[in-house]
Amino acid sequence: MSQGTGKSEPITPPEANTKPLNYREQFSGRHVTSKFIDPCADASKASMDCLNRNDYDRDACLEYFQAYRECKNSWIQQRKEDRRAGRPTS
Repeated sequence: MSQGTGKSEPITPPEANTKPLNYREQFSGRHVTSKFIDPCADASKASMDCLNRNDYDRDACLEYFQAYRECKNSWIQQRKEDRRAGRPTS
């Protein structure tokens, strides 16, 4: 909820977060590869925002959780394919 206005900003729809960001772009420009970089951070944030707005009613946010799972699975699959093909994964 934004300060002072009494209105809350809209949550990104779950289907907008099913595809991970390009993990190579996330890791580029860093001197140290971190296990904490998450190309699915937007989906994770949307899930938490949904929980916050719905008083932690998990059933109300199932679509957001599913979008996060799909994003993570896509990211893991892409990394596996890149490793098999000999492309750098970081």
